[in-house]
Amino acid sequence: MAERRRMGYSMHRKILDEGAVDEMAEKSDSKTSLSEKVKKSMRCSGPRLKNCLLGTVPVVSWLPRYSIRENALGDLISGISVGIMQLPQGMAYALLAAVPPVFGLYSSFYPVLIYFIFGTSKHISIGTYAVMSVMIGGVIERLAPDSNFMIWDNETNSSIIDVTSRDAERVRVAAAVTFISGLFQIVLGLVQFGFVVTYLSEPLVRGYTTGAAIHVIVSQLKYTFGISPVRHSGPFSLIYTVLEVCYLLPQTNVGTLVVSIVAIIGLILAKELNAYLSKKLPIPIPVELLGIVIATVVSWQVDLNGKYGVDVVGLIPSGLQPPALPAVSLFGQVIGDAFALAVVGYGIAISLGRIFALKYGYSVDSNQELIALGLSNSVGGFFQCFAISCSMSRTMVQESTGGKTQVAGALSAIVILFITLWIGALFEDLPKAVLAAIIFVNLHGMMKQFMDIPALWKSNKVDMVVWVVTFILTVLFNPDLGLAASIGFSMLTVIFRTQLPQYSLLGQVPDTDIYRPLEDYNQVRQVPGILIFHSSATLYFANAEMYQDALAKKSGFNITKILSAKKKLEAKRKRHEKKNAKKAKKAAKNNAGEPEKEEKDIAIIEIDAEHDPSLPRAIILDLSPVNFLDTVGVKTLRRIRNDYEEIGVEVLLAGCQTGVVDNLQTGGFFNEKVTKSCLFYTVHDAVLHCQSSRKLIVNLSGGYGEKLSLV
Repeated sequence: MAERRRMGYSMHRKILDEGAVDEMAEKSDSKTSLSEKVKKSMRCSGPRLKNCLLGTVPVVSWLPRYSIRENALGDLISGISVGIMQLPQGMAYALLAAVPPVFGLYSSFYPVLIYFIFGTSKHISIGTYAVMSVMIGGVIERLAPDSNFMIWDNETNSSIIDVTSRDAERVRVAAAVTFISGLFQIVLGLVQFGFVVTYLSEPLVRGYTTGAAIHVIVSQLKYTFGISPVRHSGPFSLIYTVLEVCYLLPQTNVGTLVVSIVAIIGLILAKELNAYLSKKLPIPIPVELLGIVIATVVSWQVDLNGKYGVDVVGLIPSGLQPPALPAVSLFGQVIGDAFALAVVGYGIAISLGRIFALKYGYSVDSNQELIALGLSNSVGGFFQCFAISCSMSRTMVQESTGGKTQVAGALSAIVILFITLWIGALFEDLPKAVLAAIIFVNLHGMMKQFMDIPALWKSNKVDMVVWVVTFILTVLFNPDLGLAASIGFSMLTVIFRTQLPQYSLLGQVPDTDIYRPLEDYNQVRQVPGILIFHSSATLYFANAEMYQDALAKKSGFNITKILSAKKKLEAKRKRHEKKNAKKAKKAAKNNAGEPEKEEKDIAIIEIDAEHDPSLPRAIILDLSPVNFLDTVGVKTLRRIRNDYEEIGVEVLLAGCQTGVVDNLQTGGFFNEKVTKSCLFYTVHDAVLHCQSSRKLIVNLSGGYGEKLSLV
C-alpha cells in the first residue's frame, strides 16, 4: 500500500470546457429520426431472421450442441428427483388453488414442457408455486364460493355442497385467470417490457413472499384441524379467517389433528436428517414422496376416512384432460388478478434465474423469460392448469443433484406424465392433512426471511421499511392488492430519496485533482474564493426548489436579501435621477437663455479592483450525479446563474453528462451571452479556470452615500 501511494501520477492538458471538448472530439449533431429507427427495426435479412428464430425458440440453439457425456447423467438424476418432488407439491399446491389435486399434476407437466422449449434459464424448476397457488385460490373463492353450490339432500334433510359442479366451475376460473396472465406476460415480453422486474426490489419481493406465506399457512389450517371455515375474500380477509378458525377450534377432528402433527414432526425430522447426510448422499432422500406413500398406505389400511372422518384426496382420474377453450365470459372478472399473477410469477422466476445465471456464467434473457412463462401459462390454460412460476426448493434440488440444462426439467415432466397415467389413482386415500403438512414444512425457508429485518436495519433502514410495509400490506390486503400497494409504496420511497438528497460543499484533497465533501474528510480544504456545490441526486421538478435553498444555505449569504437590496437601491437611484431631471427642467424654464449647469449628485456605479471578501469569486455546481434535466431543472440552473452573476459571482457547471448538455441546449439555457464556455469537463477544470482568470468585480454604491449590504 505504501508503494502504491508513492507512485507518481501526472497529466498535462489544457483546461477543457464543454465547447472545447465538443471541438476536440468532433461532436456529431446527426441523430437517427424515429422513422429511420422504425424502418431499421422492420428490415429483414437472413442473419437477422436466424437470430430472431434462435432467440424466440432457444432450444433450437442449445439442444443440437447438448453434450451427452457431460450433462446426461446429472440431468437424468436431477429430472427424476425433481419429478418425484413435483408429485406431492403439485397435489398440495392444488389445494391452495382450491382445485382438485390432479390438476396440480397437470400444472407440473404441460407448462414445464413449454418452458423447456422457450426458456433461457438452465437451472430453475418451473411448476406449481405456493404464492401463485394461494393467489389463484383467492380468485376462485371469490368467483366460485361454496355457497353458490349448495343443494338440498333429501336423505339428511340438510344442505350439502355439490362438489362435482363446484370443482368443475373452479377449474374453469383457474384456467381463465391462468390464460389471461399468460397473455399479459407474452405481450409484455414482445414489447420488451422485461425491465418491469426492476421495480420489484429484493426487499419488496422477500417481504411480499413472506406475507403471502402467512396467507398460505392460514388457508391450510382447515385441513390441519379438520374444520370447514367460511373462506373470506377482499381486504382484511386473513384476519376474518383466523377469527373464524379460532371460533371453530372446538369442532376440531381429533383424527385429522393427530395425522397433521405426526406428518409435520416426521417431515421435519426427515428433512433434518436429509440435511445432515447431504454431503454423503449422491441425491437427497425424497422426503415428501416417502411421506405421502406411507400416509396413503396407513390411511388405506386403517380406513382413516371411514372410521375417523379424516378428509382424503378422493378420486384421481387417470390420463390427461383434453384441451378446452378458457371461459371467455370470465375474462373481465379476472383481468386484474391475472396481471398481478403475471408480474409476481415473472418477478420470482427471473430473480432466481439471474442468481443461477450469475453463479454458472451464462445470461438469462429477461424478455424471453416473459414470453416463455407466458406461453407456459397460456397453453396451460387450455389444459386446465393453474398459473405457475419457479419454486426455490425444487430449484435447489435440481441444481444440487447435478442438473445442468433444461433437459432436467423436461425429464421431471416425463416423470409426472408417468405418474398421472398409471400411478395417480393409488393416492386416492391420501389424507389432505398430509398435503397441508408438506406445505407447512416447505414454507420454513420463507419464514426464515423474517431475519431480513435485523440485517436490513443495520445495512439500509429504507429497505427495511420497504420490507416491513410490504409484509404488512400483503397480510392485510391479500396478495393481489398487497402487491399493488407495495409497489406504490416502494416508488414513494424512491421519490422521497430523490427529493431529500445530501447537499455538500466540496474541498480539494491536497496536491490532487480530487474533491470530496468538507464535512466528511479532515484533510480536505476549501479552495479560496471558490464555492463547489454538490448534490447526491439528479435535479428535477420535485427537488429543484430545495436545490436552490440548499445552495443559498451552504453559500453562507442570503442571495434573496442581496438582490432585494439591490433592487431597492436601483429604484432609489431612478427616483433620485427622476427628481434631479425635474429640477433641471424647472431650472431650465426659470433661467431661460442661461447655460445649463451640470448635475453633480447623480448616483454612479464604481468598479473596484478589490473583490468584496464576503462573496466568493465563483460558484461551481458539480452536476456529475445528474443524469437528466427537465424543464424545471434547466430553469432552476438558469435562475441560479442569473441571480448570482447579477451580484458579481461567476457560476460554472462541471461534470455534465452528454444527455444533460443536450437538455440544457433544448431547454434554452444557452444564449448569446451564455455559451458552453461555462460548462467544464471536470470540477478541477472549473477550479483552474477560476484561478487563472483575473476579472474586475462590480460593486454597487449610491452617490448619496449608501452602500449595498452583503450579509
